[in-house]
Amino acid sequence: MSLFSFMLVGIGGFAGAIVRFVMTSIGKRKFSILFPVATLLINVTGSFLLGFLYGGHFQQTWMLLFGTGFMGAYTTFSTYKLENVQLIERKQIRTSILYLAVSYILGISAAFLGITIGSYPHSF
Repeated sequence: MSLFSFMLVGIGGFAGAIVRFVMTSIGKRKFSILFPVATLLINVTGSFLLGFLYGGHFQQTWMLLFGTGFMGAYTTFSTYKLENVQLIERKQIRTSILYLAVSYILGISAAFLGITIGSYPHSF
């Protein structure tokens, strides 16, 4: 690994973290705190975009910048799990199960859709 690779991941991670922070802030203001809509939208869009990058067979520099860096900081598995634990602690078991199911179904579907769209001939 080169210094350039570390820089690409770092720059992408910085941008991804900022975008996630902004989207989470907007999501918390716009949507009820009873269901973690912001994290759901972030993880589903991140799944789509990462699928798109993978399906598009982008060059390694783009994958490091956007795939590893940006998407690594933008998407959030740990927050997703913590929110599920918080729902369970608040005795919102149905909401937790719904959140788990919807996140996995939409996330995997979005990744497949991204791969499919990214796989179409393009000139990237």
